[in-house]
Amino acid sequence: MRNYLKTLLLYICISYTMVSVSGAVVNLVTGTKTSNSNTLIMFGLCLIASFVLSLHKLFVEFSPLVMILLEYAIVVALCAGFLAIMSLFDPISPKGWLEYFRSFTIPYIVIAGIYYYSLYAEAKKQDRMIKEIQDEHREQL
Repeated sequence: MRNYLKTLLLYICISYTMVSVSGAVVNLVTGTKTSNSNTLIMFGLCLIASFVLSLHKLFVEFSPLVMILLEYAIVVALCAGFLAIMSLFDPISPKGWLEYFRSFTIPYIVIAGIYYYSLYAEAKKQDRMIKEIQDEHREQL
């Protein structure tokens, strides 16, 4: 459990940093400004996406494509609920809802890419270790 929480925190930090820096660059290039509520919403969306991606072990029975789409559907539903709660404090226009989901999809793809690449790299490493053990075992026989 402790390793799970450490890994989850690492992914949250990486994803939020990437989203924040990307948002800052976009704001500098376009000359727009952001508010504190937007920053908190970005953090909340990164938190939700990282959490759902970390639950991938619950979906291993499905093909990778189905797993990604199912996780995305769950994340979208959770983010819609999160945004509905946030809109009670700071109303969101209909165009704002579209912008939030568009802005969410891009970081989600980045987070998912990082996460699934790390899983792929770990699986490849384990596969290599298994082959080395098998080769050593064959040499001993």
